[in-house]
Amino acid sequence: MRIAVLAETDAAEPRVAATPETVKKFVNLGAEVAVQAGAGAASNISDADFAAAGAMIGADSAQALSGADVALRVRRPTAAELAGARPNLAVFALMDPYGNGAALADLARSGAIAFAMELMPRITRAQSMDVLSSQANLAGYRAVIDGAAEYGRSFPMMMTAAGTVPAAKAFIMGVGVAGLQAIATARRLGAIVTATDVRPATKEQVESLGAKFLAVENEEFQQAQTAGGYAKEMSPEYQQAQAELTASHIAKQDVVITTALIPGRPAPRLVSAGMVRSMRPGSVIVDLAAERGGNCELTRPGETVVESGVRIVGALNLAGRMAPTASSLYAKNLLAFIETMIVKESKQFLINWDDELVKATALTRDGAVIDQRFAQ
Repeated sequence: MRIAVLAETDAAEPRVAATPETVKKFVNLGAEVAVQAGAGAASNISDADFAAAGAMIGADSAQALSGADVALRVRRPTAAELAGARPNLAVFALMDPYGNGAALADLARSGAIAFAMELMPRITRAQSMDVLSSQANLAGYRAVIDGAAEYGRSFPMMMTAAGTVPAAKAFIMGVGVAGLQAIATARRLGAIVTATDVRPATKEQVESLGAKFLAVENEEFQQAQTAGGYAKEMSPEYQQAQAELTASHIAKQDVVITTALIPGRPAPRLVSAGMVRSMRPGSVIVDLAAERGGNCELTRPGETVVESGVRIVGALNLAGRMAPTASSLYAKNLLAFIETMIVKESKQFLINWDDELVKATALTRDGAVIDQRFAQ
């Protein structure tokens, strides 16, 4: 069994799909590991670090892939990047399948078996493999740190001989993994924190962290969660009622962090241009949904813009801004999943197609896209 760790080709992606720690564990499981030269450089992991852990260093992707049964990446590789790999190479990555049917079809034709780590079901057995949670946790933390830096004023209340500095007011919109971490981080920094979400179960979570919950708690609100724990898309009527409730609240906030995402759909618009203009100059909005168009009407993905003195941060890949930590967690997610496919007695890699985790994450097989949600 041979595992290839490939370097990222997107200059904006500093993470890597393995660490010396996970390489050692793969080697102990009987695998040969080949790491493409420079794969860990942006995460402060040198080729020498990987070699000391037992990996071979391939000069390029072709050398790393030679004879490999498994390939690990952060972002989905192209078929061209897998050229020369053996048939039925199992590729594990964040595949970004929504809206990318052509790229998946091309990947399928290469003969690769593609596994989308972001489709891992949120069940107890798969908690250690949940890439979305591990990365969102870091993104929520980083959003507050970046928001505090952009705000440029004190977060906690300070009592000084010269007078009292009031605590900053932070409003978290969307209370998933990222939102909960944002609440906790903002509280640790001393802010007065409020939060909102359409899922009723989050109210208790918000209050347990010492923040105040804000929402229109009508009948639709009570049914606003899927069986998988995700927020449902709300009706226009509910969105209008929620917007009216939050509009006056946002006007009083210093830092607003939006985290609302619905898999496969554009990000819901939570903050209108009017709401932005109602905020005090110097206030900050950090939009974690920028990659899907943004929760704020004025967000520009990948940019920080200023409107009426309010800074709107269209952050992309916030977890990647903490690349060493993000890589460590992502690599452990991959290890936990792949370990379920290694036969310990024979030390062979074997996919159990009846496994619910495999069924949920497998996108391609035998030259075709097998997940009908993404088949063209």
